[in-house]
Amino acid sequence: MVRKLVQVAQKVGVSEATVSRVLNGRPGVSDATRQAVLTALDVLGYERPTQLRGVRARLVGLVLPELQNPIFPALAEVAGGALVQLGFTPVLCTRSAGGLTEAEYVTMLLDQQVSGVIFCGGLTQDESAALKSRNVPVVLLNAAVDHGGFPQVSTDDVAAVQQAYAHLSSLGHTRIGLMVGPADHTPSRRKAAAFTALAHRGAGSQKTHPIGNALFSFEGGQAVATELLTTGITALICGSDVLALGAIRAARRQGLTVPHDLSVVGYDDSAFMNYTDPPLTTLRQPIEAMSRAAVTLLANQINGTNPTPKELLHEPELVVRLSTAPAPAPREAAKG
Repeated sequence: MVRKLVQVAQKVGVSEATVSRVLNGRPGVSDATRQAVLTALDVLGYERPTQLRGVRARLVGLVLPELQNPIFPALAEVAGGALVQLGFTPVLCTRSAGGLTEAEYVTMLLDQQVSGVIFCGGLTQDESAALKSRNVPVVLLNAAVDHGGFPQVSTDDVAAVQQAYAHLSSLGHTRIGLMVGPADHTPSRRKAAAFTALAHRGAGSQKTHPIGNALFSFEGGQAVATELLTTGITALICGSDVLALGAIRAARRQGLTVPHDLSVVGYDDSAFMNYTDPPLTTLRQPIEAMSRAAVTLLANQINGTNPTPKELLHEPELVVRLSTAPAPAPREAAKG
């Protein structure tokens, strides 16, 4: 042990007492000196203390709520690549039936001494408290719930709804519906508020501009779209591409065609939306820019440089394909 202290101290150019403080995790050492000591251990072939092994690995957790929605693997792919370029090792954590919960993943990541965590979705108050108590850097990417204290990177939901609404209005649609996720889902709540404001500005009503909340799944989209179609809408803005595909199925089950009877706008521009029938008009999330911004914010926290903003909003891009068309002649709402 003494020989180790002497060799590392000579390699770094610091005292043996400083090396001892680093190895025992004691305060009073600058981050630069601490990193230099740890690097010297690696170079000299010494094994780091258990509590410091996570530091050497420079692990970063990427916590995803699911992999079925193509948007999450896309975010993880870009973020993971950006982390590797900075010398970090991404650890993918995905909640699945019968698998670990997000809370259990947080505990596991803390045990591994991770350098930081990126959450694609959200985290609970208990998870948030655990991470804050350990001073673990965190960034939320498209947060599902509101959380104070952590920097966030999000798509501008207000701008997304405004673009979709303006596009449909320009095609002559006056009976436009909105289908989003659960009511407690922050991006869905933002979209609904923006949609309601636009409807009121155009003298619309709940009858001509209905809003439906669905589970984020094909089946959820089909079920809620079936209900919304009874109001006589001619266009539907959806909170995800998966919901939009469910809406197209619902329209066809009622003998309607897309886009001649119903125009549908999706959200995400996930893989293969250019190859659906019809190709889906959708709002493209800037995956590359958002994922890299999240990694930059996290790296800044880890390095202790640059104050982080509360939330970075990225504007989506409307991609017009063949699932939207001019409004059809007026038709009566289905009898119910």
